[in-house]
Amino acid sequence: MGRVEFEIIEGIKEIDAAAWDQLVGADSPFLEYGFLRALEDSGCVGSDSGWHPQFLVARDSDAPDRLVGAMPLYLKLHSMGEFVFDWSWADAAQRAGIRYYPKAVVAVPMTPIQGRRILVDAALAPDDALAIKKTLVETAIDFAQKVGLSSVHFNFIMPDEVAIFEALDLPIRVGMQFHWHNHNGAEDAQKYSDFDAFLGRFRSKKRANIRRERRKLTNAGVRTRVVAGAAVTPAHLDRVFDYYRDTIDKLEWGRQYLNREFFQHLGEQLPQRLHLVMAEQDGEEFGGAFNLYKNAGLYGRYWGCTKEVEFAHFETCLYRPLDWCIEHGVEVFQPGAQGPHKYDRGFDPTPTYSAHWIRDPRLADAVGQFIAHERAEMRAHIKELRQDSPINR
Repeated sequence: MGRVEFEIIEGIKEIDAAAWDQLVGADSPFLEYGFLRALEDSGCVGSDSGWHPQFLVARDSDAPDRLVGAMPLYLKLHSMGEFVFDWSWADAAQRAGIRYYPKAVVAVPMTPIQGRRILVDAALAPDDALAIKKTLVETAIDFAQKVGLSSVHFNFIMPDEVAIFEALDLPIRVGMQFHWHNHNGAEDAQKYSDFDAFLGRFRSKKRANIRRERRKLTNAGVRTRVVAGAAVTPAHLDRVFDYYRDTIDKLEWGRQYLNREFFQHLGEQLPQRLHLVMAEQDGEEFGGAFNLYKNAGLYGRYWGCTKEVEFAHFETCLYRPLDWCIEHGVEVFQPGAQGPHKYDRGFDPTPTYSAHWIRDPRLADAVGQFIAHERAEMRAHIKELRQDSPINR
């Protein structure tokens, strides 16, 4: 490999799809070219969305068409759609007379899912890969300094990326989500044979509650079905958008980040990743969940319904997807943000990580202290939840 050259690209459409996806490899489907392109083509990022693509790429000077590294970087004019909340930091900056916007985030827009944020060619030697990873982070920070951004936020980074940011003295913020794993936690654990095998791990009262919920839905005439991959039609995606809008409209704090065009573009750009769970009562569809899947992972994102049926949300968003994961040998199900109800249904409290660079030293010091205090509290909370788990370990 020759000298590595770094460049800012204003939009995924200016990058070769195969070259980008080669860097993504087996990682999250939300990082794939098709997902990022659907966001751009539908106008959910760019234009007046407050998300402005500034993809950072690294090229081999001896083979300019070859990407050896990349980072999904966006300029932000607000803090919406990030799910690593920094509103209090922005308020503190304003009170101190520090301009907080624009800033930069390294993330997938509107997607609170862990994924690799520093992409490198898997064929690189380990030392070369590590050097490029470090330089990508440093280049993102240099870019922010040169154009006068207040900060760079690396959101939902992978656990094995944390050390890279720590080596650059960036504070690491710890959050929490609830993830399901297809085993009982033992070293020699086998995947679950069926849903009952999974339920067998629960304490008796919790196990009885889940069976009661599913039985009540069956008695009410509710059925669910999975529609995935090539079986997903534009009509399915139209209904999924309607369900998504319905949920947004019901929530006082709900914000619509995506439009109908996004779902249709995704059906064209990334059909092999689509996974829908559609709910019917007495043969009439009334709700559905929108997920993506790839390799050993299922990822939940959106749910909605046109009428309220008790426990339908749990069945459509949790139980039926778990049935599917067990049937297909899927190892991990990440159902998205939020989730005490997920904890009660066997999803493990799992730490998430983000790293933050703040330009102003006064704000950086205050944010660093906040992160350190929050991190200690979050780790203690995760430990407590694991000790009081509804499932036997």
